[in-house]
Amino acid sequence: MKKQKPKQFQRPRGTHDILPEAQYYWDKLYSEIRQLSIFYGFGKLDTPHFEDTELFNHSVGDGTDIVEKQMYSFKTRGGDALTLRPEGTASAIRAYIENGMIAQPHPVKLWYAGSFFRHESPQRGRFREFHQWGLETIGEDGPVAEAEMIQMAGAFFQEVGLKDYFVELNSIGCPDCRGHIKSQILAYYRNKTKKLCMNCRKRMKTNYFRLFDCKEEKCVQLRQNAPQILDQICDACRTHFKSLLEFMDEIQFPYTLNPYLVRGLDYYSRSVFEFFVGKPEAELVSQSEGGEKPEEKEKIEKPEELPAKSHFALGGGGRYDGLVEKLGGRPTAAVGIAIGIERVIEIMRQQKVKMKLEQPIKVFLVQLGEMAKRKSLKILEQFRTVGISIRTSLGKNSIKTQFGIALKAGAEFVLIFGQKEALDGEIIVREMSSGIQETVPLSKVVEAVKRRIHK
Repeated sequence: MKKQKPKQFQRPRGTHDILPEAQYYWDKLYSEIRQLSIFYGFGKLDTPHFEDTELFNHSVGDGTDIVEKQMYSFKTRGGDALTLRPEGTASAIRAYIENGMIAQPHPVKLWYAGSFFRHESPQRGRFREFHQWGLETIGEDGPVAEAEMIQMAGAFFQEVGLKDYFVELNSIGCPDCRGHIKSQILAYYRNKTKKLCMNCRKRMKTNYFRLFDCKEEKCVQLRQNAPQILDQICDACRTHFKSLLEFMDEIQFPYTLNPYLVRGLDYYSRSVFEFFVGKPEAELVSQSEGGEKPEEKEKIEKPEELPAKSHFALGGGGRYDGLVEKLGGRPTAAVGIAIGIERVIEIMRQQKVKMKLEQPIKVFLVQLGEMAKRKSLKILEQFRTVGISIRTSLGKNSIKTQFGIALKAGAEFVLIFGQKEALDGEIIVREMSSGIQETVPLSKVVEAVKRRIHK
């Protein structure tokens, strides 16, 4: 009987392995995320990777693509309905309410970073398991909260070396003006239903804002003459948005107004924004002298439609003043953002951002014989405690092979430690560039290497 070939396993579709050579990017980003979050007073929050399914149904919205198509939901053996978290805000607000953070001084500022899960069609920058940095400010109703988060995003993009980034801004109104906005939008589309794609015909009944978010060409064409949301918002929302624009001019973050920008989750209200890199659809608003003033932005010209690939989304967010109350808390204003880690890394690579690699290898330990191999572990630890990077290949026995590895690693010095040296309590220190070597007592090897490094 022919022996069956073992199955070769592959990672699940829509996921990716983060290989050692890519970890420099991830370490850089997470270091900047932590530093920025702490500097701006945000506390670290870790929530479970799965939650009660109803949490997302209730907060994200039954008519959203996330709930209808993208959630990884399952039932446990005990009958609990759970879902892998598709986004971070609902979990953060659940944790805020459940853990009594209402008693803390407000605003409560939280940050998190980790994996999220959506069953989407994998494509550029879109995975089924993806990583995000999220920020939530709970208990601040002024536009300064949005401005602070946008400024943090700009600092993050700058620190990791991105160029040509900008943010699109819009206001989608509040509960007081949503009825008027809905009636105006639906009135425009009512006699154009047959021209819409099948998804947008459904959105007419379940999620009318998403009519503006469709990428189908015929829907994009219809959108160009649709009522602009900014023209329909109430005076309070208009005042809030104008104040945000004043903050934007002050912090000098490049931005453009997109009257059709909406978000794919139901809990958003008032300010919404999305970060991009590339060519904007509308001219960037200047923050230099002579730039357009906020009061001149009452009427906004419709941007010309450009190909979808003209810019690339890095993340987004907005205000969600009703979510805390909807999930069982007190009426509380809140705002949040999320930035895609994979997306930022993709642009860093595309823009050829130079990465500072890990500390170069200073020392390589070449060992020969069983006694030398046993004593090598202690030598490695001695160098670690003084902060000198050292490598070895304890599984290798050939001196030629080990020298080849040391050369490839770029080591400045090689320590040669054989059977004789182990018996005599000595070790050979060899400078790779000159070939000069010296035998020193094993107890003095760290000092000898330090002296040569600092010459």
